[in-house]
Amino acid sequence: MLVARIPILLLLFLSCSAFQAQLLPPIQNFTPGIYGAENQNWGITQADNGFVYFANNSGLLEFNGSDWQLYPTPNGSIMRSVEAVGTRIYTGFYMEFGYWEADQAGTLQYQSLVDYSPEPLIEDEQFWKIVAIENYLLFQSLERIYIMDTRDNAIEIIDSGSKRAQLFLFGDSVFFHRSGKGLFKLDKGQAVPVTDSPEIGESGIAGVVSFNDTPVLITTRGLFYEFEGNDIKEWRSANGSQLKGIEIYSSAQLRDGSVILGTISSGIYHLDPEGNVMAHIDKEKGLNNNTVLSVYEDRDQNLWLGLDNGISILNLHSPFSEFSDKIGRLGVVYAAQVFKEHLYLGTNQGLFRKPVDSEMPFELVEGTTGQVWCLRVFDEQLFCGHNSGSFIVEGNKARLISDLPGTWDIKKIPGHPGKLLQGNYNGLSILEKQGTEWVLRNKLKGFEISSRFFEFLNSSKILVNHEYKGLYKLNIDDELTLLEEIEREPPRGVGASLVRFNNQVLYASNNGVFRYNAVSDALEPDTLLTDLLYADDERPIGILISDPQNNRLWSFSGNTISYIGPGKFDNRPQLSRIPVPADFRRALGVLGFECISPIGTDRYLIGSSNGYVTLDLEKIKPVSYEVFITTIENEFYDNSLKKQPLKSGLAFPFTDNNLRIEFTVPEYEKYTEVQYQYRLLGLYDEWSNWSADSEVTFNNLPYGNYTFEVNARVGAGITEEAAVFEFRVKRPYYLSNFAIAVYIFLLILLGFLVHKVYRAYYKKQQARILEENAKREKSKKIKAKRKIVQLKNEQLKQEIESKNRELAASTMNLIKKNELLGQLKSQLETVGKDPRIKSVIRTIDRNINNEDDWKIFEEAFNNADKDFLKRIKDLHPQLTSNDLRLCAYLRLNLSSKEIAPLLNISVRSVEVKRYRLRKKIDLPRENSLTDYILSV
Repeated sequence: MLVARIPILLLLFLSCSAFQAQLLPPIQNFTPGIYGAENQNWGITQADNGFVYFANNSGLLEFNGSDWQLYPTPNGSIMRSVEAVGTRIYTGFYMEFGYWEADQAGTLQYQSLVDYSPEPLIEDEQFWKIVAIENYLLFQSLERIYIMDTRDNAIEIIDSGSKRAQLFLFGDSVFFHRSGKGLFKLDKGQAVPVTDSPEIGESGIAGVVSFNDTPVLITTRGLFYEFEGNDIKEWRSANGSQLKGIEIYSSAQLRDGSVILGTISSGIYHLDPEGNVMAHIDKEKGLNNNTVLSVYEDRDQNLWLGLDNGISILNLHSPFSEFSDKIGRLGVVYAAQVFKEHLYLGTNQGLFRKPVDSEMPFELVEGTTGQVWCLRVFDEQLFCGHNSGSFIVEGNKARLISDLPGTWDIKKIPGHPGKLLQGNYNGLSILEKQGTEWVLRNKLKGFEISSRFFEFLNSSKILVNHEYKGLYKLNIDDELTLLEEIEREPPRGVGASLVRFNNQVLYASNNGVFRYNAVSDALEPDTLLTDLLYADDERPIGILISDPQNNRLWSFSGNTISYIGPGKFDNRPQLSRIPVPADFRRALGVLGFECISPIGTDRYLIGSSNGYVTLDLEKIKPVSYEVFITTIENEFYDNSLKKQPLKSGLAFPFTDNNLRIEFTVPEYEKYTEVQYQYRLLGLYDEWSNWSADSEVTFNNLPYGNYTFEVNARVGAGITEEAAVFEFRVKRPYYLSNFAIAVYIFLLILLGFLVHKVYRAYYKKQQARILEENAKREKSKKIKAKRKIVQLKNEQLKQEIESKNRELAASTMNLIKKNELLGQLKSQLETVGKDPRIKSVIRTIDRNINNEDDWKIFEEAFNNADKDFLKRIKDLHPQLTSNDLRLCAYLRLNLSSKEIAPLLNISVRSVEVKRYRLRKKIDLPRENSLTDYILSV
């Protein structure tokens, strides 16, 4: 039976040990994947600018608070040691030691110091430790210590002969251990024996520290010895036995006098100035690895651990401490209360408790499994509002006093001692103390609404807030049995809550804070509290939580925890903000169910979804920070980068007008978020919004002068001075002075050419116009000549017509005359043969055949039809004058009858003449003679 129980007991022991309730400082872990180098980190140091450097297997690792940068060792070996002095970072590795120093672009460049050694290095020598003291640097390998005077780089060599190279700076002295020979001290460049005690003859030494002003030597086996003359004796602390058998590899004494011991397989031990173990932190409790190769305290008293696999930093003096419920046994914390030296936590899984300030595990209070909503102390008793009802907590047990489901909250009833009002899922109810026991007295009738938020306005009036249904103002009768609804109003926003602060009832939502005015019996805007809480971007998210114990009103926003309290010199409310990272707010659990409870003087517990965080207001100290510009690079379209010097006054070619600037604040607090804002004068004068991005890129900057300024907001404080970088983007080549001179010359030349072209053009236009005018004039002249010709033709035509008329008249006259003479001749021939009559007939014949008449006719005919007779004669030279006369008459289109009198022949004779004429001109029979004559 006993054997069967052993596995069960073992399982219970392991589950408890896995849930140790140790409150730890904030821890941040950096894995090799994050910092981009190998696993092991052998040394740590910090430069004057706050940047932290690590001796990593891959080389020198730099962390500036925002970005990691690896500088591989020149010979590709493992870097074993590092020490910062001023602006130089001294390092030691395989067959090499020297220093790194930033060039103008901020990139570290290595300078070897081996050449200053008076003797060659020993084969396969590695440098494991570097110590700076006054004007000297000590580089230690397993075989030697190289002492370099930084004023002239002169080096002296001392044999060390140790299985493990370790130099210990204690006060103004440097100690080292020689295997088998004991502990030595360096004095004026010489090794002076301190002790050759057999206890440390072969044992390795992990550190030399001071406890209560007593120099104590710590061995790698966890043994402590104090000096006694030239000997040592074992020094025992209160729990020194806890460290026996622990393999210690590294150590450091912190500025507060405490000591950190780094172990091979157990993480770190934190000893107080008396040598007592304050804390033991290993991988199970949050470290990245259990093997601690190096320990370093930075200027802000953060503890850096170089691990066998990664890097860890502990914010030992942070106002925040953490309890992490990694296995999920607690759940989401909804309520907390310190009661009778125990810390009680109400979660969604039940009520848990443990002694205050102890590392004992939380234990579940019996009978409280399920959702806990509130914890309240009345009459020296702890009440627990639970999903199952209301409980009285008595030690590790809880007694159910009300089985009404879902107790949201419990409050005192004014004027009714021994009675409490509780808000339930289905209304309000009364608890009453009967003797020494609290019991459920009755449920208040007349109101069945879920009552998570309620406050007494006076002894008989209650205000209830339902987030979705609104506000209910209720009257309660003197017997505390009945509720009467007086007034109801809809919600005044979302996320509403109801609290009492400074003895005033406050209603808060996303629309501000409202205060109950007893005179007007109404909620009125509280402009003072609204202005304090809602004035900027950090508006409350969730509910307001009142802390009557310290007279503070708490709220949570996206990046801050805020509280309002009385001022130092008056009671006027003042707002204080505590910056937190954005993921802190997201880890608080369900929105609207935030938990912050006082657990001591200025100490608060803040519930989260995986444990809780404590806040110590006394540890919040103002700190000044400086923002650094760490990188200035030109960015090109092929994604290549070109680093530039970290100084103002640079002038970039226009082709390099894409600029990438990185900046940082070397701040390493887990709960302090760094945000930046910047502006680029010359492009825009307005500051950017606050952002966690530590770099900015400006693309396609126009040419001109620029001033880049960047500020940092570290927590609630803003850096006093902005980091400034002034630069100039040169004009493009096509806008350079030479190009402008060329453009001016070309412009002048172009103007000249344009002038010439326009002049030639206008000349051409003028010539064209003149030519057109000449053509127009010529055309006019031609038209005029044509007009004249036309007029002359018309005149000639008129003259021809006149001549034709004259010819016609002459011809008609001749015809009439000859007809008259013919008639006279005929009549006279009928009279007789009187000689006198014959004489008259002869006279008539002479007149009929008068040659003068023909000449007159011929002249008139030629005037009317010029050259006809000549043309017909040229065509037909055989024609006689009589033939020409007949042609002329035919030309006049005279008939044979009209021609006969003119020729003084008969019509028959005319026809004969016509026939003969046709023959002479050889005119075909089918052609008309008249038509031919007219066509010639």
